[in-house]
Amino acid sequence: MTGNTFGKLFSLTTFGESHGPAIGGMIDGCLAGVTIDFEAIQYELDRRRPGQSELTTSRQESDQVEFLSGIFEGKTTGTPIGFIIRNKDHKSQDYEHLKNTFRPSHADLTYQKKYGIRDHRGGGRSSARETACRVVAGAIARQMMPNEIKVWAYVSSVGEVKLDKSYKDMDPLAVDYSSVRCPDADRAIDMIGLIEKVRSEGDSVGGVITCVVQGLPAGLGEPVFDKIHADLAKAMLSINAVKGFEIGSGFAASSMRGSEHNDAFNQDLSTKTNNSGGVQGGITNGEDIYFRVAFKPVATIMKDQTSYDLQGAEKQLEGKGRHDPCVVPRAVPIVEAMTLLVVADHFLRQRVQTSL
Repeated sequence: MTGNTFGKLFSLTTFGESHGPAIGGMIDGCLAGVTIDFEAIQYELDRRRPGQSELTTSRQESDQVEFLSGIFEGKTTGTPIGFIIRNKDHKSQDYEHLKNTFRPSHADLTYQKKYGIRDHRGGGRSSARETACRVVAGAIARQMMPNEIKVWAYVSSVGEVKLDKSYKDMDPLAVDYSSVRCPDADRAIDMIGLIEKVRSEGDSVGGVITCVVQGLPAGLGEPVFDKIHADLAKAMLSINAVKGFEIGSGFAASSMRGSEHNDAFNQDLSTKTNNSGGVQGGITNGEDIYFRVAFKPVATIMKDQTSYDLQGAEKQLEGKGRHDPCVVPRAVPIVEAMTLLVVADHFLRQRVQTSL
């Protein structure tokens, strides 16, 4: 009940802090007999890890995952899969000036108010470092799913630079062609230029990630409280720096007429349009699921900011440290991972209810 576990039948529990000896997790509910591709798991971790390009923090972590249980001779055993990722390049001394002072728009103050104590080193448990554990679980969920189910995401905007094309016009294989993870070469160049400009100014910038799920059968999702898009929204909003989620037509639907928004059927009961984003009544209808996730600018900037300490004394926070000027390039595998956790969980729920 403490918010460290996600999922019901396929679940992930994570532990660890940004500057502790390790982070890690336990995956429960994975089907037995799944052949694990360890290189594929490491590939996803490498897509998320810090220090991977000129657009990310300079912190260097290899993010090598060590599996402790639940896998024998390369296959899952059906028992809990335990794993750890050791922290190696943490510089805790860089955060001593924050021991009694709260950074604007960080979780410093809220953690202090909730627990009466906090780990000020790199944000502790509130650090996005924890998301590496989600990527491990998502990679395993991907390998448990049927091959026809595809989950992929890409950066569709950085600041004011927007990709005004449908996901149907994008090539999933082109996502990783650029360091910003935008599959459109021209827009990728513009996005990289903006991030570099913002970084040179000591500032940060937000962005949007679009995620697509293809090949899902109709019927996944539960009525009322466990609608599949409700679980996707919770999954996305649990990611650090996420401030918005919209599926299908999203907020644009509020300015449309019903006659314009309704997804008319074809004779085979597929739909002519997909304003619903692949979900109706909280249950998949067999069409593509697509949604967008909005990320705020990184709260840590290289500009001095005014704050206050525990005693209410004014403090000037010096802009320093190793941080991403924009999180969305590294967040693409995290969005994919959380989507896969939701899909895997609902896939198993449907499996125990029907003959799917």
